[in-house]
Amino acid sequence: MSTADTPSNYNIANALTVLRIVGVPLFGWLLLTQGGDSVGYRIASWVAFALLMITDKIDGDLARKHDLVTNFGKLADPIADKALTGMAFVGLSIIGQLWWWVTIVVLIREWGITLMRFVVKKYGVMPASQGGKIKTTLQALAIGGYLLPFEIWNNPATDLLLVITHVVMALALAVTVVTAVMYVRDAVTLRREAKAAAAQS
Repeated sequence: MSTADTPSNYNIANALTVLRIVGVPLFGWLLLTQGGDSVGYRIASWVAFALLMITDKIDGDLARKHDLVTNFGKLADPIADKALTGMAFVGLSIIGQLWWWVTIVVLIREWGITLMRFVVKKYGVMPASQGGKIKTTLQALAIGGYLLPFEIWNNPATDLLLVITHVVMALALAVTVVTAVMYVRDAVTLRREAKAAAAQS
């Protein structure tokens, strides 16, 4: 693709990505207000999280459908996801809905991979993989379950939903770790291939 055909960074897909980042503080405020003990604020935080995560689906579809894929979007989109889910993990641990060790493992993985993306950027951009998308989906489903105040409602139906949420989070954690290994492998391959190509030029 020539420079003239390269889509501008100022497009609707990237705007939605930026909106997701800007919405993180509002989501965090809703979640942490009243220590997570307010049913109203917990539901509001769930709605905010769901709407912000929907923008992830929309911006990706728009970028692919209208050829708006940019290097900025490839880097900013996973960062936006990690900012939102990171706030959710930390917030849920603060209000006592999620074990801190889970949050720590996830954050080390997420920001470690993000840092690695920047380190290998000079060799090429690493877009989100299919495994990474599955990881994000599982994390989002689990977070959504923990955001809803099941423990406040406290009845057999919500107790079952909370158990299901625990299971989904366990799956999300497993995929999170596995995809981290895969990304590291891909980064090593990208670096090696780029160096080999440079040596032959």
